[in-house]
Amino acid sequence: MRTSGAGRVLMFSQRNLYELEVWRSGLREFEELIRKLDVVDLLAPQRGRWFAQRKRLALRVGRDTEIVLNAGVPRIKLDRDYDLFFAIVEKPAELLNVNSLEGWTDRCRTSICWLNELWVKEIPLHKSSMKVLSKFDYVLSSLSESVEPINRVIRGRCVYMPQSTDALALLPYPKEVERCIDVLSVGRRSEEAHRALVSMAREDKIFYVYDTQTDLHTKDIEEHRFLFTNRVKRSRYFVVYPAKWDRPDERGDQSETGSRYFEGAAAGTIMIGAPPKNPEFGDVFPWVDAVVPLPLDSRGIAAVIRELDQQPERQERIRRTNVVQSLLRHDWVYRWEAILTLAGLPPMPEVVKRKERLAELAEMVRKGVIKV
Repeated sequence: MRTSGAGRVLMFSQRNLYELEVWRSGLREFEELIRKLDVVDLLAPQRGRWFAQRKRLALRVGRDTEIVLNAGVPRIKLDRDYDLFFAIVEKPAELLNVNSLEGWTDRCRTSICWLNELWVKEIPLHKSSMKVLSKFDYVLSSLSESVEPINRVIRGRCVYMPQSTDALALLPYPKEVERCIDVLSVGRRSEEAHRALVSMAREDKIFYVYDTQTDLHTKDIEEHRFLFTNRVKRSRYFVVYPAKWDRPDERGDQSETGSRYFEGAAAGTIMIGAPPKNPEFGDVFPWVDAVVPLPLDSRGIAAVIRELDQQPERQERIRRTNVVQSLLRHDWVYRWEAILTLAGLPPMPEVVKRKERLAELAEMVRKGVIKV
């Protein structure tokens, strides 16, 4: 692989290997921000011949053995050294794609994998992927309850790394926006709560915006993220539930903090629904009313919204606190800074500048200069 020789970071991206699925937009946003914050060489391989067939075979073999077959991605060999090799992997099967890169364990001083979704009950089903994962010095799991089970099967060290978002993009500033959507629900949801909200919308009590399609593809992933961002920051209430809330067959007994909590808070919405039942949530969102619990019956849901609507001072406090804390804790820059710390690398000037801007805006929100 020939590079410019300028980057201190080599970032492996899956962007050219998979279709444009909307749930990939958050971490694509992170990849693009990293490229603005640091000196990065992006490695985004294309599919090889028979990619789909070879991927299926590699996964079938890798389910029961540690044999790592090429998953249909052309082999690439590094021709220079890097301080950091960073790979974002949404699902464990994608680790087989990373294995197409030869030499990264020798030519990169530190290697870190952001593993977005590996549920505990899935670990025994990905033996070959776990072998690839063991090559990394550090693994960052977005699922807190998966950390220790992963540590038991890999050579490196797995740590919990919360999700995040672009807090600057979600901040309703410099132009103040009208919160014209009463309730917004995106992605997985409680069907009981959804039916209750639809009932309220049919009675013209609320303007409720929600998903009606099951196809999760988009024509342009960045435009999808832009649309999503603009809807969230124009919403009064944002429905949130733990990751894979509706799929206990996949998540097992885990209760995890998905990306919606970070997006809703940064946009200054009042989050309604259910917080995850794990100890880390209180560490990540340690303030009052981060999530207002929502009952499942329609009468109870209407009562919660009606009660909140009659408490303008409480609403203002919730919105202001959510935004301020997000600007100071949950922008992607803080996750990148944590990654650099693990790698023993100093932050670049752009990281420092962004943090200063976030702090400045947080103070403006706190003082009421910026209305949220």
